[in-house]
Parts: sequence; structure tokens; C-alpha cells
Amino acid sequence: MTPDLRPAVDADIAAIARIYADAVTNGTASFETEPPTLAEMARRRMALVADGYPYLVAERDGAVCGYAYAGPYRARAAYRSTVEDSVYVAEAARGLGIGRALLAALIAACEAIDARVMVAVITDPGSEASVALHAGLGFAHAGVLENVGHKHGRWLGTVLMQRRLGPGPDAAPSRT
Repeated sequence: MTPDLRPAVDADIAAIARIYADAVTNGTASFETEPPTLAEMARRRMALVADGYPYLVAERDGAVCGYAYAGPYRARAAYRSTVEDSVYVAEAARGLGIGRALLAALIAACEAIDARVMVAVITDPGSEASVALHAGLGFAHAGVLENVGHKHGRWLGTVLMQRRLGPGPDAAPSRT
């Protein structure tokens, strides 16, 4: 069953926060070590949306089961056309194609705002499914940063992947 995808709204924050809290507490997809409050999650979403970035949710049977957003890859002006993606799926909904649907929609939404490159920063080891998801949607391996985070009693690295969006570097960006 294909999930329903739509822009996130304020009413989704509790579900988004639950999904993220599980990732923070029990996983390594995020390098945060304490789940943010509902107010902080709402603030983060509003900041991205206010800056024109997409923030999406996936629903199955009327319940939010995943979310994805893009934000600036880095703050400096020269990076303005490069975005970083984040995709989180509730544990019970993993393996159902929800992450793929969210990431595909996020790619399209970022092309619509004239982003030219999407970067994925994926935990290594332990996120082989995320690497496969990104590779399946056209991301290429761009490098590895070893032992850059320490969580759950072990050192973790990150795999960097990237994907060209729209015309990529073949034309100057319009995003300011």
C-alpha cells in the first residue's frame, strides 16, 4: 500500500517527535543523544519551512508513519543550492517502501525550489538500508568520515552520498 504523502503541519509534530525520539534513543541514524522536546521539534520544522525548504510526512491508515525534510547543507552563501536530506520512518513501518516514497517526493520538492545537489550524511556502520535507499534513487558514494561521533558506547562514522538535482552545475542557481 502506497503511503499518502503531504506537507507536514503543526498537528503532525507529536507523531514526528515520537518517530524521532525512537531514532535518537534506540538508534544511530541521528547523532543527537537526547530527544528534543515537542516545542523544539516544532521550532525546527517552522524554521525550515519559513526558509522555503520542504518538510513532508507519510501517512498510512490516517497515522503519520514517517517524515522527511531537506535543509541547508551548510550555512555559508555559496552552499545555497545544496541541501541535506533527512528521512525517518517509524519502526513498525520500515521495509514497506515508505522511506523510498518520502525520499523520492523530497527530491522532487527540492528540484522545485531549484536546489542543485542533495547530500546524505548516513551513519556507518548500521545504516546499510539507508545507503541502499539512497543508491536506489540515484545517489553516489562521495566519501566516508570515520569515527566522528560517539553514541551508545561506540564510535560511529558517516557515509557521504550525493545526488544531482535538476540541471545541477550546468547553469547558475536562482536560489538566493
